[in-house]
Amino acid sequence: MRDAAPVVTGRRSTARTGRPWYRLVDVTLAVFVLGMLALMNAMIGREVIPYHLLFLGLTLVYGFRVWPLRPTLVVTLLVTVTTGWVLVDHQLKDGSSRAEWAEIPLMPLLFLAMVWHARRRKAAQDQVELMSEERLAVFEREREFFREASHAMRTPVTIAIGHLELLEPTLGTRESADDYAIVRRQMGRLSALSTRLLALAKLDSGRALRPGDLDLGEFLAGVGRNWRESADRDWSIDLPAGLRVVQADRAWLELAVDALVENAVHFTAPGDRIRLSCERAGPWYVISVADAGPGIRAVDLPHVFERFWHRRPPGAAPMGSGLGLAMARATVLAHNGRIAAGRAPEGGALFQVFLPAAQNPEPAAV
Repeated sequence: MRDAAPVVTGRRSTARTGRPWYRLVDVTLAVFVLGMLALMNAMIGREVIPYHLLFLGLTLVYGFRVWPLRPTLVVTLLVTVTTGWVLVDHQLKDGSSRAEWAEIPLMPLLFLAMVWHARRRKAAQDQVELMSEERLAVFEREREFFREASHAMRTPVTIAIGHLELLEPTLGTRESADDYAIVRRQMGRLSALSTRLLALAKLDSGRALRPGDLDLGEFLAGVGRNWRESADRDWSIDLPAGLRVVQADRAWLELAVDALVENAVHFTAPGDRIRLSCERAGPWYVISVADAGPGIRAVDLPHVFERFWHRRPPGAAPMGSGLGLAMARATVLAHNGRIAAGRAPEGGALFQVFLPAAQNPEPAAV
């Protein structure tokens, strides 16, 4: 919540700077109303012209400048009384038709009807702004939680992993070795969780990226080489010649692509095909990670990039922290790119990262 205060303060500052303009509008309208009253008094026989202009001015200004209800009613009453008195007085003196007397209550009623609609619109707008502030406050609390939780988790997890490594040489039985492997694996998941929580907090703050020249072909070849050596899969690395240098943060982009490849590894068995490829498509470089796993159900596609959402392999428990794909999406969006999920030709999941080929692209639609 520490970051939410400046937002509220900023809105109040804007309101303060807007008040002198409101006063100027009010003063100008008051002068206009008095001028129309003077014209009504002077234009005997044609007083309905400034009369209609007066209420037209009130209506137009109130559409943009909604006054409090009590002053609005007081002003409407005063204007109705004064304009009505002028109309009645003139038409009694010159003996003209009194049919226009019907406009004395009609015009204020039309104005008050507009007041009602304007106040309803303002109430709805205030409600939307309040909901927006509440959502922003929730977002700030979530980001603060991610940052603090990740920091709080990293130290004890690191200490625990260090002590586990000290215990490894003392393991004497098969059962203790299995228990050690389980604990080590779970501590690794906690470490990955804390790292990704911190990464999301940094990405949400908008100050994480440090883009520079990145040779896309060399970068993806390195990612493929690392995974080929660490996971027993049928790897296909398809990187055509002509991949150029793009503007990207190498460390963050590597985290994003690693998260996509890791997801493919989780949902495939040894020997299954995983394909890492890249191609130019118009203004984009498209990085694709496809696998021969069970794929993504159509009902799950809208949720795959949600935080803490898990895709369940058939007959297995959910794996991972539920943050890898969310972090990949946040990283790609921070690069003014977009990310999509679908079905691969291999039959499994397909994730595609669209990176702008230009150095200063327009943000992409998600």
